[in-house]
Amino acid sequence: MTSNTESLDIRVVGGGVIGLTSAIALAEDGHRVRVLSRDAAGDTTSAVAGGLCWPYRIQPYERAVEWSVRSFQVLAALAGRPEETGARMVTGTMTATTGGGRGASGKAGDGAEDGLAAWYDAVPGLRRARAEELPEGHASGWRARTPLVDMPSHLRYLERRLTAAGGAMERCEVTSLEEAGAAADMVVNCSGLGARALVPDPEVHPVQGQLVIVENPGIEEWYVSADAGASDTTYLLPQPYGLVLGGTAQENAWSLEPDPAVAEAIVARCARRFPELARARVLAHKVGLRPARPAVRLAAERLSGGVPCVHNYGHGGGGVTVAWGCADEVLRMVRAVQEERGPVRG
Repeated sequence: MTSNTESLDIRVVGGGVIGLTSAIALAEDGHRVRVLSRDAAGDTTSAVAGGLCWPYRIQPYERAVEWSVRSFQVLAALAGRPEETGARMVTGTMTATTGGGRGASGKAGDGAEDGLAAWYDAVPGLRRARAEELPEGHASGWRARTPLVDMPSHLRYLERRLTAAGGAMERCEVTSLEEAGAAADMVVNCSGLGARALVPDPEVHPVQGQLVIVENPGIEEWYVSADAGASDTTYLLPQPYGLVLGGTAQENAWSLEPDPAVAEAIVARCARRFPELARARVLAHKVGLRPARPAVRLAAERLSGGVPCVHNYGHGGGGVTVAWGCADEVLRMVRAVQEERGPVRG
């Protein structure tokens, strides 16, 4: 996008991947941006994410695919500098279970192709998996080379990029969007699960995800088998810090404590695909709370004090995948509000 000539003072609430990418889009457009976050980026839910660029547990699918395609393009470009950005291009397999039912899109009918057809069309080189490339019990699947993001490294990169664009980070507890915008021209609400109390929006709820990080015995490709709506999934994501094994998707579960029985089940599921994992040394257990909502809320309104607010939350398990596409939408909305307001404060 071309740079904007009129600078706004904007507060972005939330320091995860959604907040940071939104802040970068605004700061690189010339706005004065300050990110307000209770937690350091490395302590947010984003830091626990597996980091595979693929739409997962996010609605509405048509818009999510558009956002995902945009993020794919950005992350693929960043993958040219993996040590700096944390992004790499990695080949892997996305499988579907036998029979009909629902695929990765979450819609009934012709498996995963419902709802995600535009995604499959957009991913360069994506193809149907051959029978010998599929594990036993899986009738179909896809082979693709997609961005796989080391999230702790990527979040540090985003913070550096924001600072280079003139943005700033502030660690603080935000208890009111109105208070956050009291000394600003606009607020961008990327508070994730915090939006449940902050907006307040009772439709926001956690989908708990647990994963296990083990020493990688030599697995170089990612592998995912995740039915829509299932509470247990199977995935393996090779990261520089270890092999990420997953996972779970427990609706309305708030605990951040790893469950040893769940961890054992995760390893067992992954070991059915790769038997050598049964003996892999465990490096860490992690739990994250995906900020789910029936549909992403990406909309503008005026707060009670009159300050414009752009909401960008409710991305569920797809935050990493849609972040850059949603950031573009935030920038468009900020510009639209700016045009409606006319002259702004200096």
